[in-house]
Parts: sequence; C-alpha cells; structure tokens
Amino acid sequence: MAVRLRRAEQVERNRTAVLDAARRVFLDRGYGGATVDAIAEEAGFSKGVVYSQFGSKADMFMALLERRITERAAENERIAAGKSVAQASRELLLAANRDVVSEQGWAQLLVEFRVHAARDPVLNHRYADAHRRTVAHLAALVAGLHDRAGISPAVSPQSMAEFVLAMGTGITLERAANPAALPADHILAMMLRALDAATQSGEHPADQLV
Repeated sequence: MAVRLRRAEQVERNRTAVLDAARRVFLDRGYGGATVDAIAEEAGFSKGVVYSQFGSKADMFMALLERRITERAAENERIAAGKSVAQASRELLLAANRDVVSEQGWAQLLVEFRVHAARDPVLNHRYADAHRRTVAHLAALVAGLHDRAGISPAVSPQSMAEFVLAMGTGITLERAANPAALPADHILAMMLRALDAATQSGEHPADQLV
C-alpha cells in the first residue's frame, strides 16, 4: 500500500511539473510555437514521461485550462460572497480587468488556442465543453446574487455571463494592437452601466439605452 501511495504521489508530482513547464513554454512561445520536446526539456523529463501523463500538446493545454476554470470559479465565489449585486458586479469586473492586465500573456494565449481549436472539430468540441463550464459557473453566481437580492434581471444570467466573457476576449484583442486602449476606469464604467441595465426588470435593456 505504501509503495502504491508513493508511486501515486510521484505520478501526481510529475503531472504537476509537466503542466507547470507547459504553461511556461506556452506563454513564452505561444500555442503554435510550443512543442512537446520543448515542454519535456523545460520540465526536465524525457518525452516518454510527458506522454505518460498527457497524450498531446492539446491535452496539456486543456488540463491547464481546466485548472484555471476551477481556480477562477472559486475566486469569483470568494469575491462575490456577502456583497450586493452592485458591489459584487464592480468587484468581479475589477478582478477580471486585473487578470487581463497581469496575465496578458495567458489571455492572448487563450485567444490563440480558441482560433486554433475552431479549425479542428474534435478539439473545438473539447474547448466548447470547457467554455460552457466557465459560462455556467459565472451564470450561476450572477443568478444567485440576483435571487438573494430579490431582483429579476431583464436578460438571463447566461447572457450576462456570456457578455462579460466576450468583452474580456475583445479587450484582449484590442490591447494586443494598442496596449493603451480601453483604460480600466472606462471599461468599468461602461460594463457596469450595461450590466445595471440588464438587471432592471420590466423593461427591455435595449429600450433603456435609447
């Protein structure tokens, strides 16, 4: 039993080491420029060890993405805990913008991967499943905030979550062309106004913006 446990621990340590190395290589070279050889060298393992943990470069990226989805969902729950809809919306948007700034490399890498996956039906299906979980986590959080406040949003929490995520992708692309584009305070003001309109029941949000 002790031998099996030690082996399982070693396998898990190897897996973590490979993933950490893969993240560094992906960020340094981009998804297209990264290779299994480079990841193995960065991790200090043979390619055989890497392939014993992951079947392909795409598998490593998807594992990194799944890890990030889990971490971000937990962080969003922590940020929103005990806050009003308005307070939570502001803090969540601030956190998202901080991530775009502090982890710009990852944000750009994710856009690159999404474009690559869109040309591969099997990989795109895997990515779409992961993205649906991201949307579902955020939508459930938004729905819970409104339920606790007794507010019925004019648009679905699903659409609100998709809007926030789509804005994040757009901001990443705009800043890739112009790093000074969309100052954080401008983004916050515009997105809060849009989300505030979406929480107002009884009116269609498009009517409120006329």
